Amino acid sequence: MLRVAVVGSGPSGVYAAQTLVQQREVPGVRVDVLDRLPAPYGLVRYGVAPDHEKIKSLTGNLRSVLEDERIRFLGDVEVGGRGLPTARLLELYHAVVYCVGAARDRMLGIPGEDLAGVHSATAFVSWYSGHPDAGPFDLGGVRSAVVVGAGNVAVDVTRILARGVPELEPTDMPQPALGVLAASGVRTVSMVARRGPSQAKFTTKELRELGTLPGVGTRVDPAELALDPAYDDQGAAAALPAAVRRNLDVLRGWSEAGPDGGGAAAAAARDIRLRFYLRPVEVLGGPDGRVRGLRFERTAPDGRGGVTGTGAYEDVEAELVLRSVGYLGVPLPGLPFDAATGTVPHAAGRVVRDGRASVGEYVAGWIKRGPTGVIGTNRPCAKETVSSLLQDAGALARRDLPEDPLDALRAAGLHPVEWPGWLSIEAAEEALGRSLGRRSVKIPDWTGLRTAAGRSGS
Repeated sequence: MLRVAVVGSGPSGVYAAQTLVQQREVPGVRVDVLDRLPAPYGLVRYGVAPDHEKIKSLTGNLRSVLEDERIRFLGDVEVGGRGLPTARLLELYHAVVYCVGAARDRMLGIPGEDLAGVHSATAFVSWYSGHPDAGPFDLGGVRSAVVVGAGNVAVDVTRILARGVPELEPTDMPQPALGVLAASGVRTVSMVARRGPSQAKFTTKELRELGTLPGVGTRVDPAELALDPAYDDQGAAAALPAAVRRNLDVLRGWSEAGPDGGGAAAAAARDIRLRFYLRPVEVLGGPDGRVRGLRFERTAPDGRGGVTGTGAYEDVEAELVLRSVGYLGVPLPGLPFDAATGTVPHAAGRVVRDGRASVGEYVAGWIKRGPTGVIGTNRPCAKETVSSLLQDAGALARRDLPEDPLDALRAAGLHPVEWPGWLSIEAAEEALGRSLGRRSVKIPDWTGLRTAAGRSGS
């Protein structure tokens, strides 16, 4: 029997576990899926916006995999750092597949970025998604927010800031976050990109949603759209991918819709403003040390797919700045790491140490390929890694292991949350929702999650 540990219970980890137990080349594979959190599903639980219920419904597919009798979920198990050393984990399993994602956001690298009120979109998403590591957010005194970036995460945080409470109440958003957003005085949210609309990374479905929010006006400056060489050039537009052409059509419609943009905005309604060809150069602060605005340099296409500065500047008022300019992987103690790419060096998923493949250690997901692709991209990525592992199975299986790694984990002072513990968390969140007159509501703190799972401790 081949025993494998998969570190991480997000889509890449679950797909790796599924591929391992469903393959037929090596019979008798058993998989333990370890996660630092007491709850499974990774970014599907803690990264997908709470109002995107269709995407969040993917948890049903992940759940069916984790309920397979050949797979065991072990939550609240940290690997590396203060947790179980990677070398010890390899002693307990024939092979280990690391699927730990990319936990760090990229910085803007401009003066004033350390001012109060400047945050990563990652931190904001973690807060409204109920991640137990997330700190609190205070939106008191915030009337104008700027989101720097033009990807789906930027669209998500823009939408959440602009949404009304009636649309968020049916979601599983933690009650404290819902209360802060309910009391928010945010009236204007500007989503700003340094390049043009044809180079934006958001998808059309997410973009269109911004124009359907009740009582919210969605505005686009036609002069900024016109700076894009592909915007009015039919030949250039025809060469673009279909998704980009659809984005341009949506933006064109908003720019032509008049002062209310894409929504029926009343006098006190919120505004979403999509801005292009503006590069942040400085965060502006007040005497209290808090952000008061963001200074941008106007950019222009350089003819090679990039942009160049024009020397013209514009200040945009903001009491909240969220940067959404990409993610980076973080080193996992005990594994090699390429700081330039934010990934673990590998060959077809095999971890590479000192130029040679380390048989028994594997990677999949963002820590393997970088923060690219959508949820479905993790499936072929995991399949490639598992294929490499199975090629090594003959050599791996010759090593003797402890009878049950769970005993060794407990002996090391760990207290894994098994699947029944996760089901108890689910039940507690449903009960919390009922008590608040809502549907299931996330428990957003470590103590609450561990208590609900039937264990205590910090």
